[in-house]
Amino acid sequence: VRPAGAALGDQKRVATPADAIRNGADHIVVARPVLTAPDPRAAAEAIVAEIAGVA
Repeated sequence: VRPAGAALGDQKRVATPADAIRNGADHIVVARPVLTAPDPRAAAEAIVAEIAGVA
């Protein structure tokens, strides 16, 4: 799972957090895009906001 607009890195199949929730995911793991962000807290908050827009 990668946030919208994030680099794909070494991943071949990628879904956004919102797509994952829409497709029935109960839990998602988003590590690298948060850990490598200049502001990890802001990155995590953006992911939560993206998910909240789906709910």
